Amino acid sequence: MDSQGLKKELGLLELFCIAAGAMISSGLFILPGIAYARTGSSVILSYLLAGILFIPAILSNAELITAMTKSGGDYFFIERSMGAGFGTLGGFASWFSLSFKSAFALVGIGAILTLIYPDISYAQIRMIAVGACLFFIVINLLGVKSAGKAQVLLVLFLIALLVFYVSFGFPSIQEERIIPFMPRGGRAVFATAGLVFISYAGITKIAAVAEEVKNPGKNIPLAMFLAFSLVMILYLSVIFITIGLVDSAKLSRSLAPISLGAGSFMGRPGTILMAIAALLAFFSTANAGILSASRYPMAMSRDQLLPKVFQKISPKFGTPFISILSTGIFMLIVILFLNLENLVKTASTLYILLFILVNFSLIIMRESKIQNYRPKFHSPLYPWIQIAGIIGCGFLIYEMGAIPLLVTAAFIAAGFLWYLLYARGITRKSAIIHIVERLSDRELRSGSLGKELKGILKERDNIVEDRFDQTVKRAEILDLKSSLFLEEFLEIAAERLSPRLNLKTEELFKLFVERERESATVLRPELAAPHIIVPGNNKFEILLARCKNGIFFSDEFSRVYVVFVLASSRDERNFYLRGLMSIAHITQEKDFDQRWLNAKGPEELRDLILLSGRKRHI
Repeated sequence: MDSQGLKKELGLLELFCIAAGAMISSGLFILPGIAYARTGSSVILSYLLAGILFIPAILSNAELITAMTKSGGDYFFIERSMGAGFGTLGGFASWFSLSFKSAFALVGIGAILTLIYPDISYAQIRMIAVGACLFFIVINLLGVKSAGKAQVLLVLFLIALLVFYVSFGFPSIQEERIIPFMPRGGRAVFATAGLVFISYAGITKIAAVAEEVKNPGKNIPLAMFLAFSLVMILYLSVIFITIGLVDSAKLSRSLAPISLGAGSFMGRPGTILMAIAALLAFFSTANAGILSASRYPMAMSRDQLLPKVFQKISPKFGTPFISILSTGIFMLIVILFLNLENLVKTASTLYILLFILVNFSLIIMRESKIQNYRPKFHSPLYPWIQIAGIIGCGFLIYEMGAIPLLVTAAFIAAGFLWYLLYARGITRKSAIIHIVERLSDRELRSGSLGKELKGILKERDNIVEDRFDQTVKRAEILDLKSSLFLEEFLEIAAERLSPRLNLKTEELFKLFVERERESATVLRPELAAPHIIVPGNNKFEILLARCKNGIFFSDEFSRVYVVFVLASSRDERNFYLRGLMSIAHITQEKDFDQRWLNAKGPEELRDLILLSGRKRHI
């Protein structure tokens, strides 16, 4: 299951439909009735509040995904930012929360059948869910995946049905059904917001396919914002219409409230139509949920946080069958032993905990100042929006009552216990170590996060190295500690280039001095590019230098700290001019000067050049 062969085929429409389709599920077709029983008409405010508290997580996910376009999503961000301990916790939270959400969708399949067979017991609903779960486990083991076009058609059809429901149901609502609006007070609204938090959770599934997205820096954030905005509007509209259409006693007992609402103004055909829509949504969510959830244990196994057995791939079908079976068995246990409300509470609690960790991850990645952390999208109002999200999510867990608090505490304890017993020896360097290094001003241990991010950036931006990149890769980089006069610097440059060009140091120094006398090579304040023509053929070398205290080039330019030194033979004139043009493009990029000064050493300076967004000449 190597990701190197994944094709970038998903565009904006497909991403939008993945996110929207994952949200339009049990959170809309089943949960409103359960939530209404707890709050009354103010359940609308609970959905609104849950959506608002979701915004920080969406912004954090959008930034982290565009910086690290790797499959594994939330788990990958948390592990790389906070280390293996929190990575273990985040991985289990991602795995189990998605499994809970999928189990909820499977229970929904049985619940919808109550419209046809009203006498079905909850035990029978569970058995139907178990059968559906076994079916989708087999489907995933065989490697059958939903086609992208089918997903697009399915989601667009669902949205059309919901718009139809809102448009034609609105004239039939009865205002007296909505009053009193807040019969159980504001605290019930907050507690119920935690319950319905799961309704928006599917939007982060985009992270699972990040490696297969065209133009991820633009399409991923845009798809997330469009899907979230539209689905939130649909949620609020559909629930408002349903409250106005259905008697409160019936609504609070219903596991199919939208179908009940459609039946009130369209009769039996409306009930059946919305039941079909619900079943299609549940089928899509359940199947995609097992597919996505089963990839988390496989990813954790690759990072040595779970046994290697979870990496096993079926030689016949090419699927991670151990991960799929483990996920399926866990979902079967959840379906059989948790009642519906506790299932939803647990799933929402794990999602809330997960998004607390994601918001922390963004803060840590930003504050680590890692040179190769370069998201295409930057979360606005940083860090206040993340801090608000952390506080708000923590408050939701608290307001949900004792069971979610106990689940959270037990889950955190179990996650860290597993880490201490199994994965404690992992030494992979995380972003939080970079923060400690920066604050203590010393290197704690060697690590590979910067190199890993470099590889991700090259894949994300489709960077294919050209000759200029190859020259920079072998170039010497000087990180000068003290200030220098121009001639002192040129002597050092001539000495370092001498063996590479097979010319005497004195000869090179003379050429540099003569070139500076002809005209200054300072391109702008703080940046210079001394360049000379040397005797011989097929010669082209670059030397890069940083001097934080400044190189004194002239009275006008007394603080040059970015220097590109070029030396070329006459037959390389075309490439020489192309090199100057490349340097101009690189140094004009946003925040170049700041990144140059903040780079920790020569290799980060080199990466700054190699990962630039300049046009390559292949």
